[in-house]
Amino acid sequence: MLDVKRLRVLREVSMRGSFSAAAEALAYTQSAVSQQIAALEREAGTVLVERRARGVHLTDAGRALVAHADVILARLADAEAELEAIAGMRGGRLRLVSFPTAGATIAPLAIARFRERHPGVEVTLAPREPDEGLECLKAGECDIALTVEAGCSPIADPAIERHGLLDDPMYLCVSAGHRVAKNARVRLADLAEESWILGTTGRCPDGVVLERACHAAGFEPRVAFQSDDYNAIQGFVAAGVGVCLIPDLALVAARDDVVIRCLEGRPPVRHVLAATLAGGYVSPAAAGMLEILREVAAEWAAQQGSLAQAS
Repeated sequence: MLDVKRLRVLREVSMRGSFSAAAEALAYTQSAVSQQIAALEREAGTVLVERRARGVHLTDAGRALVAHADVILARLADAEAELEAIAGMRGGRLRLVSFPTAGATIAPLAIARFRERHPGVEVTLAPREPDEGLECLKAGECDIALTVEAGCSPIADPAIERHGLLDDPMYLCVSAGHRVAKNARVRLADLAEESWILGTTGRCPDGVVLERACHAAGFEPRVAFQSDDYNAIQGFVAAGVGVCLIPDLALVAARDDVVIRCLEGRPPVRHVLAATLAGGYVSPAAAGMLEILREVAAEWAAQQGSLAQAS
């Protein structure tokens, strides 16, 4: 029979690309990781990992086993959560991950409200980029992942159940001395010659939202710099490196040396979601948090845009 702990080690080696990185993630020694993989190969009766000069690579058997390991580990996490739920809402734990702007806005409000109603449940929140949060969810490492998707690109992963929270509109962010800074509203087409600060499209849908909005306005954005940190992006904008689109959730940290302006017409939006594992066990604590997240998101949406209008 295959050892579950060794399956977890194999999965970490697959994700990290080396024994040393897997050892660091698991708080093991590199020798212990090597021994665990060797033992798992004996149990499986085949080679799972090939050692090469530039790291390790999984064999076909190794990749097949990792695919099953993801499901096994996620279901084991479900079993643990269900056992914890026997005590109802008087105990247990609830693990959340969130992309940065939600982690600084709606998540703290929801956690504070949840703790008032259910003080016996331990709640944790860890920062994760949107794609990383979904991987954590599928691996059974969290119960709810706050994530985001581009307006025209819903998450299509059958392993993920989507719970819509709010539409997060995007606003124009320019330096205080920019030529359009005095305008109340700005046409996106008038910015066709600008340099843009863009989110990393492979990690966050915000870059996809910008690209599609620019294409709809008739131009290809000229990208000057890429970052997933809106504090850093605002710094580049303030320094005159370029302009950007910034979501409403990020406006709580708007700098004094940038100007936020509405775009003419309907603004581009990203969709903020709470994600759970499709077909997985949803504990009473997770169900309670989903309800509170919807409450907080509805309240946020009701006052959405007030910061931009005041800027």
